Amino acid sequence: MERCVVAVLAACVAVAGCTSSPPSPEVAAAAENAPPAVAGGPQRDLTPQEKRVIVDAIALSIRDAGSAKYRWAKFPVAAADKVNYCGTVDAKSPFPAYSGHQAYIVEARVVGGKVSSAVVGLIAGGKDAALVSKMCAKYGLNPNDAT
Repeated sequence: MERCVVAVLAACVAVAGCTSSPPSPEVAAAAENAPPAVAGGPQRDLTPQEKRVIVDAIALSIRDAGSAKYRWAKFPVAAADKVNYCGTVDAKSPFPAYSGHQAYIVEARVVGGKVSSAVVGLIAGGKDAALVSKMCAKYGLNPNDAT
């Protein structure tokens, strides 16, 4: 199911640069089924190992992953085993219009208080980075708070 959600969101990102229509019902449903918000809760820095997990997930959505420059936002601390996380990366995109500064949201699986895996929910650059920021705001997150 998670792979279907990622595929639907990736398709939305791919088409978003070509249209100004609202997201499809499938994309809207995927957004509604995302993990619960953690707005206003405590946050912490990611460990180097946790950053590696997120980098590995993002690498599948960008080109020349080795040259990507990440900006890390604080990670939301929650009792849930799945947590949304937002940040930014300067990287080449498979879609040239999105290359450069890109915002992303990942769903991170948390085991024992540490990020153990991550799946990209949405990544976009250019004018569509605002879409990611809007999605992140639903969870009380701001990818532009990344350092």
